[in-house]
Amino acid sequence: MCIGFPGRIVSIDEDNMAVIAISDVRRDICLDIVDEEVKVGDYVICHAGYAIHRIDADLAKDKLEFLQELVDNEIY
Repeated sequence: MCIGFPGRIVSIDEDNMAVIAISDVRRDICLDIVDEEVKVGDYVICHAGYAIHRIDADLAKDKLEFLQELVDNEIY
């Protein structure tokens, strides 16, 4: 099973690479295959180092809260 994680874009460089924040963690991701134009502050679903698509901020926050619940309750 593969899981895509929502992250908020905190920076984008000229090579179409971005830094995203997932809670307190920062990750470098590639924006080459994302299905929409994205900008700093947008939320994207990420998998294997790539942004897959942009998502609504409310949906991203719901997903992050759910993932945190799984960790808090050691359901993984």
